[in-house]
Amino acid sequence: MTRTDLPSSWDERTTLTTFLDYARATVRAKCEGITEEAARTAPLPGSPLMTVAGLVSHVHWVEYSWFQVIFLGEEDAGPWTEEEPDREFTIALDLPIAQLLDEYDAQSERYRALVAATDLDALSQRSMRRNGAPVTLRWILFHLVEEIARHNGHLDVVRELVDGTTGV
Repeated sequence: MTRTDLPSSWDERTTLTTFLDYARATVRAKCEGITEEAARTAPLPGSPLMTVAGLVSHVHWVEYSWFQVIFLGEEDAGPWTEEEPDREFTIALDLPIAQLLDEYDAQSERYRALVAATDLDALSQRSMRRNGAPVTLRWILFHLVEEIARHNGHLDVVRELVDGTTGV
């Protein structure tokens, strides 16, 4: 997939999905050439979970939670537990970065098909925890663009601190 933020047409769905795919592709681009050791290094003393691998795992599980648990209403089979609510960050330390990225790409492909076949005004099967109301698929897409873009900023900083790689 080509990494671009220019949609092929200017309708809302294409614009939203283009920006989401651009944010997803940026996750992969930020990881290009990273070593396994660097992918597991937490350079911020106050944020021991903040690793490149942990961030890739986090965006994967964030999308899972929004699409499968909130939107589709499936049972939550995420890695988090009461004892370890941020477990998606720690399980990533035991997996190769290429596997994390490939699993994220495969999941993204499934969600692209879901989004293509679903009306943007369709309501989620489950409500948001914050206000107890369902959300539209449109809102989920906007939210994921925002969240993944924010975590791409974290990836930028962590990557520069662990091995000096900047840009992308």
